[in-house]
Amino acid sequence: MILDNINNPEDVKSLSIRELYQLADELRNFIIQSVSSTGGHLAPSLGTVELTIALLYTLNLPEDKLIWDVGHQCYAYKVLTGRKDSFHSLRQLGGISGFPRRDESEYDFFGTGHASTSISASLGFAKARDILDKNHNVVAVIGDGALTGGYAFEGLNAAGASNTELTVILNDNQMSISPNVGAISRYLTHFIVDPRYQRLKDEIWHLAELLPYSNKLTFILKKLDDSAKGLFTQGMLFEAFGFEYFGPINGHNIELLIETLENIKHIRKPKLLHILTQKGKGFYFSEENPVTFHGISPFEPETGEILKDKKEKSYTDVFGETVVELGERFDKLVTITAAMETGTGLTEFHRRFPERFFDVGIAEGTATILSAGLAAEGMIPVCAIYSTFLQRAYDSLIHDIALQRLPVVFAIDRAGVVGQDGPTHHGVFDIAYIRSIPSFILSAPKDGTELRNLLFTAVSQRELPFAIRYPRDIAWNYEEKRGFEEIPIGKWEKLSDGEIAIIATGTMVKASIEAGKLLSSEGIKPAIFNARFIKPMDCEMLNDIFTHFNIIFTVEEGTLTSGLGEEIATLGVAAGFKGKIIPVGIPDKFIEHGKREELLSILKLTPDGIKETILKNL
Repeated sequence: MILDNINNPEDVKSLSIRELYQLADELRNFIIQSVSSTGGHLAPSLGTVELTIALLYTLNLPEDKLIWDVGHQCYAYKVLTGRKDSFHSLRQLGGISGFPRRDESEYDFFGTGHASTSISASLGFAKARDILDKNHNVVAVIGDGALTGGYAFEGLNAAGASNTELTVILNDNQMSISPNVGAISRYLTHFIVDPRYQRLKDEIWHLAELLPYSNKLTFILKKLDDSAKGLFTQGMLFEAFGFEYFGPINGHNIELLIETLENIKHIRKPKLLHILTQKGKGFYFSEENPVTFHGISPFEPETGEILKDKKEKSYTDVFGETVVELGERFDKLVTITAAMETGTGLTEFHRRFPERFFDVGIAEGTATILSAGLAAEGMIPVCAIYSTFLQRAYDSLIHDIALQRLPVVFAIDRAGVVGQDGPTHHGVFDIAYIRSIPSFILSAPKDGTELRNLLFTAVSQRELPFAIRYPRDIAWNYEEKRGFEEIPIGKWEKLSDGEIAIIATGTMVKASIEAGKLLSSEGIKPAIFNARFIKPMDCEMLNDIFTHFNIIFTVEEGTLTSGLGEEIATLGVAAGFKGKIIPVGIPDKFIEHGKREELLSILKLTPDGIKETILKNL
């Protein structure tokens, strides 16, 4: 096994071309076997095996700098840069991250987890190199749909105008998580795959073979063909940005990749190498279904069967079913997402109402502004975006939505702790960043049925922007299609009587109910309140709580800084409350990766943890 003897990039450089191909095969098998146990971003990383090998062969790391966009393409890179023996701990509590992290390895030069940042970051590295009078190479690898994001084009614009030496590698697999969308994706592929172009080319080649001096004529035609592709397709786009364009070339041909990388290394200006790869390459099941195997739970490598037992519906499932039902009821209802059709549960809505579904690519700001425009013209837009990605649209939430009081419904999936993707993906800040915006309604359902009813309430009111946050979890207490109940906006729900108060929101309502049962066995009976509206708050019920209780616990699956508990404490001071208010939630730090249940336990946001915190403070 060649892989057994590879521990760093220098070991890769010692191999022959034949051995490099063998290494690629062994590396793929190693990644498949390992990820089948841990889960992870399998298909993107299988598509970059040859590219990774070629880069390590031609670059002088860590002196040269290599920056991965998104980061979920980097599993082969992790294995070959000293993390082979710890790769079994990928995305596990205390193990290595699924993304590049500066504090994990000297070969991880820039942390990534969100898309489209690599070009701007690489420009920063290149400018620093020039100022410090150094001479190393800077390479950015962007792909898996990241070129649909606006940050990428801002980076291209700045880098091209700077005339600074750096290399951008476009890993073009026609996919992000779902198939790529938009004009840029079409532009990158339409000419070369156009059957008219292919038919004309075949006829010209055939004619050339029949004419005298066929070898020389074929050579000339090949040059003309390359020129035509450069003039009419992607090369023209990137050269307009100021980049020297090369490609497209086969991204699975190691020898060609090495030769090309060596040839362009010494060109002292911005350059872009366009490679074509197959997402999920080398594993039948991921080749056939790259969407499912983009981010996969543990699976059986021989059959591709996912081992996770999913009998109960998730909150995402509930949202997906409900928005279809509401789409049937409201003919002006439209849905918008940012390259996350499958992840946000909108696949069935897209199938049923294709003209009312919009995927803008990895461009959360555009999704938000598009939603604003739709709302301004009387439509009912439901914009579904993960909490961590909605952070990227913060200015649009303020400027384009709230300031104009446009009634856009935001379905904020993956709110709270998401698990093994770690700190770049935990959705713990949305309460804080939305609560601070005037005009916004912010809610969190305690269960699947309440999610249905909050969504119905949100699309029924046509006055203000309305956000609903829900977790990556099984939907508790969900009964399918039991009708809808419009919930009075800003009204909480009292669930039990007791001697101390627990005000909980979202997922923490169920945890608090179970904690209440544990406390009852200790002789302590809590009154539990469902703060299903974080903004506006139920001030009438809250003032009643201030009047009747001396100690109040607030429980939320979000950061305590600027969270629900902080707001209740502020209102308590204003109301002259003399008792104690103890906020329970996520502390002011980034939370590492691990299984959701493990992290909630560490954060003491489980029934046992809530009970322990309450007993400690009584």
